[in-house]
Amino acid sequence: MPGTADHNPAAEQSASALIRRLVTEYGLSHWRRYALAFLLMAIGAGTTALTAYLMGTVVNEAYVNRSFPGIVFLGVITVIVFAVKGASGYGHAVILSRIGNRIIAENQQRMFDRLMRQNLGFFSQRHSSEFLARLSTGANSATQVLNLLVTAVGRDLLSLIGLAAVMVIQDPVMSLFAFVIAPPALWIVRKLVRRVRTIAKNQFTGGTRLFETMQETIQGIRIVKTFTLEDEMRERMRKNIADVEHEANKLARVSNRSSPLMETLGGIAIALGVTYGGYRTIETGATPGEFFSFITAFLLAYEPAKRLARLNIDLNAGLVGVRILFDIIDAPPSEPEDGNRPALRMQQGRVEFSRVEFGYRPGEPVLRQTSFVAEPGKTTALVGTSGGGKSTIFNLILRLYEVQAGTISIDGQNVAEVSRYSLRQQIGYVGQDVFLFRGSIRDNIAFGKPGASEKEIVDAARAANAHDFIMSFPGGYDTSVGEHGLQLSGGQRQRIAIARALIKDAHLILLDEATAALDSESERQVQDAIARLTQGRTTIVIAHRLHTVAHADNILVIEDGRVSESGRHEELVRKGGRYAALYRLQLKDEQPEQKVAAIASA
Repeated sequence: MPGTADHNPAAEQSASALIRRLVTEYGLSHWRRYALAFLLMAIGAGTTALTAYLMGTVVNEAYVNRSFPGIVFLGVITVIVFAVKGASGYGHAVILSRIGNRIIAENQQRMFDRLMRQNLGFFSQRHSSEFLARLSTGANSATQVLNLLVTAVGRDLLSLIGLAAVMVIQDPVMSLFAFVIAPPALWIVRKLVRRVRTIAKNQFTGGTRLFETMQETIQGIRIVKTFTLEDEMRERMRKNIADVEHEANKLARVSNRSSPLMETLGGIAIALGVTYGGYRTIETGATPGEFFSFITAFLLAYEPAKRLARLNIDLNAGLVGVRILFDIIDAPPSEPEDGNRPALRMQQGRVEFSRVEFGYRPGEPVLRQTSFVAEPGKTTALVGTSGGGKSTIFNLILRLYEVQAGTISIDGQNVAEVSRYSLRQQIGYVGQDVFLFRGSIRDNIAFGKPGASEKEIVDAARAANAHDFIMSFPGGYDTSVGEHGLQLSGGQRQRIAIARALIKDAHLILLDEATAALDSESERQVQDAIARLTQGRTTIVIAHRLHTVAHADNILVIEDGRVSESGRHEELVRKGGRYAALYRLQLKDEQPEQKVAAIASA
């Protein structure tokens, strides 16, 4: 299964162990409602058995005793019995649905809470569509399995016991014919269980790939259109849909393969019972009511017996989804709770890396003995070629990953020894790829400070050079940003992100090339907003275009996971080292653009 961790505790649990866990974790917490539903199902089972018994009495009253008042009385009783059966069926169905909805909600919340306790490494190994599939399939499967168990015992088993009692009362010998189908039916079911489990697992995997293709196509629709990938994505989707359809058809074939054999066995049992019952009625003088009651009980018992016979198949199909759910719930948190740790006390915002080592994969170090200091109230720029470790430095400051050696300290406090919440609360972050949440512009700015007043939101937007374009929209601050903020331009999204960081009023600001993808006019407006954001605050900025950080108080050249050079812009250019080479190369590349701009302005 894609995205599954190497060690999968839920997959190693047997079906019986998973069922015990479901019963103890969910069943016992709702035992009062389950008990009421079980009682109502028992009443329904009793009325079913009583119906079969009454049919024999009706026949005897009509054809043996020829009593019309007796028939009327039994008719009234029958109406009452069926009314009670309908009411009990309605009651237990509503109760089970309410329990199921509560368990689904609990599972969805548990899974989401568990995901919130994982670091970026956990998510980087999986596709986001997998979590959507697990959230829907896994949460529902737990309810389905519990409902299967309750209805199997409360409705089917009790109905079968009651009807079997009627059959035994009416004719003990003839009852033996009803049980000839049990041994071969159980043997058939055992043969099918393993195949059903494998097919159901493959079906979930195929469904996940289908979600994946759909999600990537919608989120990347601009690239799909630009590169004319419509046919490629159609073919990929067609294959995914065909795979899911194939597995669904296979599951339908295998899970229902027992039906024709069991119907045949049932027919044999009925034929034997009818033959023997007819013989007794004709040759030995038994009343027709006994025979009719027995046949009615047998026919009514056939459906619950068939459901019980395939219970193991249905349970194992449902338990595939339960394993999918527990895979996430049982995953050890890569960001365990640390609220008991002391809060970070940030006063000046001095950041120090001391011999830090880190790698995303074993044997592939990204940072090697990295050491530097970002002085409080000043701007420190990180430059260098891609893959040198600049973004990794931001990830480690925010503790999105944990250092493997060395220390990172802020104002003399080791960030690994303080709570993540207090650390992240005091850091403002603006990235190159701005993520805006579904909702209004107001909502997205207020995410920087939950509960912020309208004045604080407007002031932050003004400082970020965003107020004017916001008010140009008909909805103003109530304007919806769309999915990922796609209803706004790149420069507008950046200024909303800066307003979100401004309203947070953090001591430490991290800027990840916040103007790289903007045109000149948008870049100027965003740079003005950044100047207000960083004023008087410790700022660490990642820059690819070196002219944007020429004003920085200190520039660090990060290459191969180490600081190879450091100093101010003029100093590094005069030094003629790696920074000077990068700067001359960029200057050379920018000259043609500057000439074009000069010609255009002329």
